Amino acid sequence: QVQLVESGGGSVQAGGSLRLSCAASGYTRNLCYMAWFRQAPGKEREGVAKIAIVDESADYADSVKGRFTVSRDNAKNMLYLQMNSLKPEDTAMYYCAADRSCLSLSRSDWDYWGQGTQVTVSS
Repeated sequence: QVQLVESGGGSVQAGGSLRLSCAASGYTRNLCYMAWFRQAPGKEREGVAKIAIVDESADYADSVKGRFTVSRDNAKNMLYLQMNSLKPEDTAMYYCAADRSCLSLSRSDWDYWGQGTQVTVSS
């Protein structure tokens, strides 16, 4: 089992920045990817960014490319999402996720999920 705990959400004005963190604990050795998803009210959950455990290669949703950066600190078992140039449409609950089967961001059946942290961007 893997436990994921997010932190770092908050309220910010458009154009501002936030950094989300996710602490992973438990048996993390067989993970393939870690990722960030988000869900806005009335919308489906969407994949934002993922990073491979082995080589730290990253993949992003088109809507956040060039603005968001996903990174990982393997020694500390931490996952981060640096969010710059935030827009009101980035407002959502952000979830940390991890998977053993190398799923894509388009899939929602990842193995492990955190409880989420709220990000609110005002115009």
